[in-house]
Amino acid sequence: MHPDESDVEVLAWYKADPEDCWIFDKLILSRRLGYICGPVGTIVPKPGEYIVRPCVNVPGMGRGAKITHIEYDTLDHPDCHPGFFWCEIFRGRHISVDYYDGIQTLTVEGTRDPGAPPWRFNKWQKVNDILPLPEIFLPLKSKYKCINIEYIDGKPIEVHLRHNPDFVHGNSIAIPVWKDQTTVETYPGLRYIEAPEFHRVGFWID
Repeated sequence: MHPDESDVEVLAWYKADPEDCWIFDKLILSRRLGYICGPVGTIVPKPGEYIVRPCVNVPGMGRGAKITHIEYDTLDHPDCHPGFFWCEIFRGRHISVDYYDGIQTLTVEGTRDPGAPPWRFNKWQKVNDILPLPEIFLPLKSKYKCINIEYIDGKPIEVHLRHNPDFVHGNSIAIPVWKDQTTVETYPGLRYIEAPEFHRVGFWID
């Protein structure tokens, strides 16, 4: 069975060099970047809030991610499922960057309401921040034409071997429309496009 050529996430997995598959594992990625983290079954260094999510989530969109309080043990914690990991939380701006041949070409910032689930963004918009490709990922640029990295507070949290699919229409803004929205606001000057994915049905773009 061949992968769907339109599914950029799944296609990236099939095309990746097995030596580079560590980037799909967010626990290994976080450990290599020096973050405070661990797999379910390990203990946290001190009681507090942590983000828990699947180690590997090829479809993306923050599936399974949740911020929760962990006192000590993670093995029997109701939010810590098999195949998940816990990690310290970064609170800064959420930036997504595309690099072509290692050169930064697209930079967008996502915003969401305080307390909203990690996947539920209100808006993505192009910004002018400069974020050079981190040294740990430099070996990838000779193998993959495009690399996308998501940052929070300037710290990489996810790596994708594909471009940002939400900004392929020449747009500078993308406002998600979610399935559970009882009333859908319209935006004069913007146009609506269908883009069903997880809890999302489409975008308003310029």
